[in-house]
Amino acid sequence: MTEVVRLAMVSHAMTDAMAAVRFPADEPLSDIGRRQAEAAAGLDIRGARQLAGPEMRVRQTAQLLGLDATTEPRLADLDCGIWRGQTLEGVPAADREAWLSDPAASPHGGESIVDLIDRVGGWLDSLANNTLRVVAVTHPAIIRAAIVITLGVAPTSFWRIDIAPLSCIAINFRENRWTLRM
Repeated sequence: MTEVVRLAMVSHAMTDAMAAVRFPADEPLSDIGRRQAEAAAGLDIRGARQLAGPEMRVRQTAQLLGLDATTEPRLADLDCGIWRGQTLEGVPAADREAWLSDPAASPHGGESIVDLIDRVGGWLDSLANNTLRVVAVTHPAIIRAAIVITLGVAPTSFWRIDIAPLSCIAINFRENRWTLRM
């Protein structure tokens, strides 16, 4: 019988930056986000390796979900460089359009979508055939990247995936490939 790696990825709860449509910094959860995470506590984590991105909003979500998660740096949010804290409308239109249409672009001086997908791919590779069950609390961007990788779609598909606060997706690794489980 083939061993299966089961990975559940949970998006962090709501922050003020999300509500204001601002590029994130290392902000805490909002009051709404704390209530969301408290209400969602009770994940089935028996025997699972528990991981979380390094940012405050992710660690708080993991804690409120009842996890004792180890910090995994590769689960860090997309680096938005000089755009941190700005609204999307506050970014020059040409830079915004370049970033949204070209996954290799990083006009903000941070990480491109292609770089993010490569980073997440390396993390997924480290899990394959290594750990049987993992729960990872992270960011919408990390989950989008994992879906792009799992489905084998072009990086231009990244922005077509909407990940709501506390969304949970499951992907499994079996027979040398990741599959999305709905």
